[in-house]
Amino acid sequence: MKLGMIGLGKMGGNMAQRLTQHGHEVVGMDPAKPEAAAHTLEELIPLLAADGQPKVAWSMVPAGPITDGVITELGERLAPGDLVVDGGNSNYLDSIRHGEELAAKGIHFVDCGTSGGVWGLANGYALMVGGTAESVAIAQPLFDALAPPKGFAHAGPVGAGHYVKMVHNGVEYGLMQAYAEGYAILEASPLGIDVEAAIGSWQEGSVVRSWLLDLLIKALAETPDLDGIASVAADSGEGRWTVTEAVANGVSAPVISAALFARFTSQHREDDKTMKVISALRNQFGGHAIELEDPKGEVH
Repeated sequence: MKLGMIGLGKMGGNMAQRLTQHGHEVVGMDPAKPEAAAHTLEELIPLLAADGQPKVAWSMVPAGPITDGVITELGERLAPGDLVVDGGNSNYLDSIRHGEELAAKGIHFVDCGTSGGVWGLANGYALMVGGTAESVAIAQPLFDALAPPKGFAHAGPVGAGHYVKMVHNGVEYGLMQAYAEGYAILEASPLGIDVEAAIGSWQEGSVVRSWLLDLLIKALAETPDLDGIASVAADSGEGRWTVTEAVANGVSAPVISAALFARFTSQHREDDKTMKVISALRNQFGGHAIELEDPKGEVH
């Protein structure tokens, strides 16, 4: 199957490679990548024609105005029956709007919440999809190539994919906060506990074992005691949206809310091992940059 991958960063580039490995033809577009086949949508769209089959354009660019601009232009350049997939971390309300705008022109739209970070190339990506059955069917061969077994869900209509991904990231906030607080308590103990060994014992047999825990052990091996990592953990938006939805629907979400507010507190850059753990974890699974501090405690 042929598709255009718009955005060849940490996620889009690896996804394009995985699709190629599974026999699909990927035409990459990225204005910042000289090696890309196209650097504008004007250049990309003519390259997608394939024996009367629908053109498929998959967007992996930052949520918000950039995604808005990409989808608006795709709506102007694609034809009825073609398909747009938004695999970024868009707000589900934006995705509903995008779906309506493209549907008015006869263009299919699928919002695809995507999880897997920098490890997705090898392990596959969890895909949470929203759209009509007809739209999803067009892209199903791509979803089959990207997702590991049991890693795909057609969650509902347009908007459902990004709604599920939003909640996924909210849960991620809470899990990371719990591991980070556990680390901080162990590290502060007066008993001289070997924290890395202690947490490592949770990797097998424990009810709290997980991939996030494995990544924490990996981070500690690479940066013992988290030395040099600043006590700053950014929030990328989905945690805020999850808490907003919890309030709007009358759902109690104290863990996710507290994890979000803890990240706000971290912006004051106090010495906090909990936030160092979260920063290290975000780097491990998503390649998010780590802010560093010099020996004087100043952040760079």
